[in-house]
Amino acid sequence: MQIRISWPAGHLTATLDDTPTTQALLKALPLTASAHTWGEEVYFDTGMSVSRETDARQVVEPGTVAFWTDGDALALPYGPTPISRGDECRLASPCNVMGRLDGDPRLLATVRDGDPVRVERVDA
Repeated sequence: MQIRISWPAGHLTATLDDTPTTQALLKALPLTASAHTWGEEVYFDTGMSVSRETDARQVVEPGTVAFWTDGDALALPYGPTPISRGDECRLASPCNVMGRLDGDPRLLATVRDGDPVRVERVDA
């Protein structure tokens, strides 16, 4: 399953795993939200609420597509956050891992706080 994440300066696609969180997100698409930045992470509200999955993780690889259950937000880390140790991507709290961005996650550096972000399904 693929989604496209678009913002004024660019876009990325992501390949998602078949998880309960992914299924909930696909039902909520398309969605538009205001971007927030936190260190080298972009996150935005999805308007949906899901439970934390048993394999939720706080430290993830750059380019991971994660769902922050505490904030009902999609979290897209591409580098260290204010609570990272070293170069790791440490999220605010354990997040449901949904998949990976296709391409260079550093493109997310062009997202500005408050930018409109649109997420839609890509039909193969």
